[in-house]
Amino acid sequence: MKVAMGNGTTDHPSARRPGGRNGRVKAQILAATAELVARDGVAGFRYEDVAAAAGVHKASVYRNWPEREELVADALLRYADDLASIADTGDIRRDLVDFLVALAAGLETPFGRTLEAAVQPARHDATIRALARVLDARVAAMQQRVDTAVGRGELPPVDSSFLGEMISGPVHLIVNRGMRTFTRADAERIVDVVLVGIRSRLPERHQ
Repeated sequence: MKVAMGNGTTDHPSARRPGGRNGRVKAQILAATAELVARDGVAGFRYEDVAAAAGVHKASVYRNWPEREELVADALLRYADDLASIADTGDIRRDLVDFLVALAAGLETPFGRTLEAAVQPARHDATIRALARVLDARVAAMQQRVDTAVGRGELPPVDSSFLGEMISGPVHLIVNRGMRTFTRADAERIVDVVLVGIRSRLPERHQ
């Protein structure tokens, strides 16, 4: 999910990825946080558990993230890249198919399950805010790619948010059911059906 998230979400200081030992410690903490929130939710989230899972001292967690909400948000945002990115190869069909394949793979990770759980009622505000920032990034990336396709004549003017919902909805359904693995063939069928409908609005010379 790697195209940069163009809405500025990666500008948060503690979401950056510095090198060196401190960078490795932060990466361990963020990975542990995503795993724990995915497993236990925000209500059962404790700094002590994060430190133990990350293999660091609790003071390292507090020093880098004195605010619990910021730690949760940064953990979600750090692992959002695969869910929010869409490439530009010059072939909109291929790019949308790749996007769905990556989306499915991301949703099957602990981080992806965290995002799915976050949309349920009565979730913690910090999780909801982080989720909103991730979804904003996905919408922005899709908007940019679709606008490019429209400018090239690959697509007629189209609501990119609606297009994103149309192609991503079936992915969430298949993955959440857990009855079978989402495949590239699934992605191709979904994209082809949606693009046929959208392109029916193009002048004949562009189809």
